[in-house]
Amino acid sequence: MNGPAEILPMSAAEFGHKTALITDTRTLSFAELDELSSRVAVALHARGIRRGDRVAIYSANRWEWIVAYHGTLKSGAVVNPINVMLTPAEVRFVLSDCGASLLFAEADKPDGLDGLTDDVESLLEVVCFGGESPNAVAFDHYLTERATTQVDFPQVAPTEPSTIGYTSGTTGHPKGAVQTHQAVLLNCRATATMHARTAADVVVTALPAPHVYGNVAINSTFLAGGTVVLMERFDPAAALTMIQKHSATMFEGVPAMYSMMLAQHELATTDLSSLTRCTVGGQTIPSSTIEDWQRHSDAPLIELWGMTEISGLGTTHWADRPPVPGSIGIALPGAEVRVASLDDPAATADPGNPGELMIRGPLVMIGYFGNDEATAQAIEPDGWLHTGDVAYMDPTGYFHIVDRRKDMIITAGYNVYPAEIERVLAAHPAVAMVAVGPVHDKVKGELARAYVVRRADAQATEAELIDYCRHQLAAYKLPRSIRFVDHLPQTSTGKVMRRELRNLPGS
Repeated sequence: MNGPAEILPMSAAEFGHKTALITDTRTLSFAELDELSSRVAVALHARGIRRGDRVAIYSANRWEWIVAYHGTLKSGAVVNPINVMLTPAEVRFVLSDCGASLLFAEADKPDGLDGLTDDVESLLEVVCFGGESPNAVAFDHYLTERATTQVDFPQVAPTEPSTIGYTSGTTGHPKGAVQTHQAVLLNCRATATMHARTAADVVVTALPAPHVYGNVAINSTFLAGGTVVLMERFDPAAALTMIQKHSATMFEGVPAMYSMMLAQHELATTDLSSLTRCTVGGQTIPSSTIEDWQRHSDAPLIELWGMTEISGLGTTHWADRPPVPGSIGIALPGAEVRVASLDDPAATADPGNPGELMIRGPLVMIGYFGNDEATAQAIEPDGWLHTGDVAYMDPTGYFHIVDRRKDMIITAGYNVYPAEIERVLAAHPAVAMVAVGPVHDKVKGELARAYVVRRADAQATEAELIDYCRHQLAAYKLPRSIRFVDHLPQTSTGKVMRRELRNLPGS
């Protein structure tokens, strides 16, 4: 296999009419997914889409997303998966920046993108999922009317671009990380192997398909012949119901998803006995959350780490080996991972000392699309990619994330990591979710403030929570204030957006 375009043909040949995908609206076998995606590939070719052209997908999780993704890859085109939370203005930038030739979008999206083909010079057509739109062609036409001829599609090389995934754009415009076919396939293969996926697995996930974590969760399961139960969006009560209803063997999510499910009253009556292991990534997770979930599910929660610039995972644990609690595991096969000095990226930090996590190998992106300057800043001449994560390696060779380098709070010259405070507060019985961010201080520069969502019917005061931290954190690390909120700002994957905390009421 050269790339992800071959995942469905291979799986369909081996597993045929076995169920591959379950959504709220449709259940599809491997053979059906393969056939439908081939029709999309033929339709794209008829529209003039050729090898290397960019095709964007702007939609929440649904079966059409999966079909369009694999159809695009089969056609030889490059997928541009767009975060569903982006505004029409942001979508216009992404489409223009990567020179997209065609856009697949949900039926309600094109109405907000009126005149898109006029605004984006490269864009030939907008195709809508799940309905009609005056500004777009119905997706059904790509499955029937246009799929009338057979086409010999190009055989792309493993090192050619497969995907252009745009980063969140915390400063300025987002950047498009160009991922190779080799990188995406290797990530899916390594994940399937390390997490011991088989054809017997049923994986429930609400991770967005446009996100690399969601993509790997879906396609590594397809590679193994397992079944994906894909939720359109995350709802904690619905997720628990799906796990029980489908006798799921795995659930995959981010820390906030587990915190929200643990806070549900339905948890006490939900049968989680079918779970054999779960995965968590995207952000650091408090050990107390891991312990609570494992106690309720009796299934190990496998931590992992990854990023858009490496097509998914970079480190994780072997499912059949003893876990190292609090660790993101070891490098995926074929990847090199090390901790560099915060002062000198060429120097490696000693075990136990925090530094910047760096990764090298075939998983690393080609670069940022059309942005040589940003690429040079991210990738050293010898191939090491800067991740922006502060981590340390323990004496056994396992890596531990401390926090995001950019989220570090500097209080009177001391480095304070929000994740460290969050881990402590998350263990308090009254806390359902917590996030920590900086507030300005004239004397000390910055102080840590915790934003807390209380569990239902639970009570806790600001003084009580600060005092709770006092016994577990050094004085300079203590949160100086607590704000009680109803919710925390989250990305489409469910990760908490610390940079938005200051915009919460009362902040």
